[in-house]
Amino acid sequence: MDLHTIRQTLKTRSSYDIPLRVTFYARVSSESDEQLNSLGNQITYYEDLIKRNRNWTFVPGYIDEGLSGISTKKRENFNRMIEDCMAGRVDLVVTKSISRFARNTVTLLETVRELKDIGVDVYFEEQNIHTMSADGELMLTILSSYAQEESFSASENQKWRIRRDFEQGRVSSMRMLGYRRTPNGSLEVIPEEAVIVRRIFSEYISGMGKMKIANMLNEEKIPTINGCEWTTEDIRRILQNEKYAGNMLLQKGYCRWRRKLQ
Repeated sequence: MDLHTIRQTLKTRSSYDIPLRVTFYARVSSESDEQLNSLGNQITYYEDLIKRNRNWTFVPGYIDEGLSGISTKKRENFNRMIEDCMAGRVDLVVTKSISRFARNTVTLLETVRELKDIGVDVYFEEQNIHTMSADGELMLTILSSYAQEESFSASENQKWRIRRDFEQGRVSSMRMLGYRRTPNGSLEVIPEEAVIVRRIFSEYISGMGKMKIANMLNEEKIPTINGCEWTTEDIRRILQNEKYAGNMLLQKGYCRWRRKLQ
């Protein structure tokens, strides 16, 4: 999409000679090399697109990496962008598609309506929709519903894949102290980490408490798998992890969901 097309699409502005403060929002849902490369291409493309328009003032873009679009709670830069829009720092937000902006219909509509009320446009390039147009909200409602259903379908497919892997004895994506997952789905021992795991079990069987074990490892400057200091909870999780006993359980926990009564 070139500048001419975007200018024709943004019909809500009485004159394109009016300076606009323009930014972009980009997001990828995983941190794979392929998606991060795609993100880099998006950033380069939108920065060039905005800076080439002499009537637009470039506002640095807002980028979230490796985050789902279903919820905005963890999308720090998305929330910061909305705050800047509310503060009057942005007139137009350009983004690749509805699914990059949000996959939850309610969240999408609430956000664009909120921005629309203060005169901020959101332009979805892939769908060729901007929120300030007369038919923009109708099209957004329809398309975002499809995006939300697509997200649900992808989630169900992922759950099916995990169950299938377990049935065939393959391990799904997992990282635990002492093991790494191989490409064929089996577990491989990491010798230097296995020593720590054996020591934790040995000390506990000998009568040492979880807090003392954690303090011992911290004093010896031995980090957790995440590079942090040990806590009693870290020790408890290892001691109660059935995988160290050669067992594998799927869906050990669940969330109870209750429909809110109107």
